[in-house]
Amino acid sequence: MKAAVLKQAGQPLEICDVEIDAPGAREVLIATKAVGLCRSDLHFIDGVYPALMPTIPGHEAAGIVEAVGEDVRHVAPGDHVVTFLAPFCGSCALCAGGQQSLCQDPSTRRGDDKPPKLTMSGETVHQFLNLSAFAEKMLVHENACVGIDKEMPFDRAALLGCAVITGAGAVFNDSKLKPGESVAIIGAGGIGLSAINAAKIAGAKTIIAIDPIPAKRDLALKMGATHVFDATEEDVGKQVIAATNGGVDYSIEAVGRAETAELAWAIAKRGGQATIVGMIAPGKMVTLHGPTLLSGKTLKGSLMGSTHFQVDMPKLAHFYLNGQLDLDTIIAERIALEDINTGFDKLRTGGDARSVIIFD
Repeated sequence: MKAAVLKQAGQPLEICDVEIDAPGAREVLIATKAVGLCRSDLHFIDGVYPALMPTIPGHEAAGIVEAVGEDVRHVAPGDHVVTFLAPFCGSCALCAGGQQSLCQDPSTRRGDDKPPKLTMSGETVHQFLNLSAFAEKMLVHENACVGIDKEMPFDRAALLGCAVITGAGAVFNDSKLKPGESVAIIGAGGIGLSAINAAKIAGAKTIIAIDPIPAKRDLALKMGATHVFDATEEDVGKQVIAATNGGVDYSIEAVGRAETAELAWAIAKRGGQATIVGMIAPGKMVTLHGPTLLSGKTLKGSLMGSTHFQVDMPKLAHFYLNGQLDLDTIIAERIALEDINTGFDKLRTGGDARSVIIFD
């Protein structure tokens, strides 16, 4: 199969022929139909986060089940599925407590005593975030995919696997936003726009978007923001606090920088909550002024919007199909696998919401 392989951080991905194994117990072989280019991939490609190499990045995908191994119960050949980078075992303390997205049980990964899932010229290709989606096929644990309505277009479905589940999850699961409340979203990329749309669905009265790029602020308004602010202005935090008479009920940071995490804390009102979903680089520290801890606010970290994957993903697909969730606006362009490096160059500039690779 063709795949985009990362052999060295900081270097372009290479389109290579890669061999993929047959599915083992509780494993699912998927023909990839669409995969989004996410800034999280870029963190590993550029070396901000470490990764075992060679590897095939990509983690925001949708496709069709080709084959399943023994003991697979949730999906069958022919099913349309969305993948998820954090497979869950279903029986550990985290899973039993409703925190499936935090599960790290090794049973969801193929053991070292088994053949590698991916090889190239006889050498192991390391699987990226349990998926390796920049390839014509994926071999994943059954709890890393979920079936969706076959009416759901693959390019929109792929976005559900990261950007949408993270942004919407930050609203529905982490914030538990109620009608009439206020929220501010920092960053109007794919995750931020999804959070804005989810806040609209949840019935927020005030939805603030903060981003440095005018075009993204325009997209935010289209997705449901009631107010937009320029992140480059030094007093943007004070502007938001003034506009909301003391701050918002919930703030969501979707950029991945210490400065924007601190801004999220600053603009949350007394007793409010700041949720950080962006990937802040290793070694970066978030600083909070001591007296602000007396304001009753909560600072919450979140992985993938604290999602309950098998329940939330089909629900989000339903929101799209009934017209509530706008995924069309999030997609900036559709490209071929061979154009992946150009797509990531565009992402580095911050200009596009989401590029999606389409497989025939």
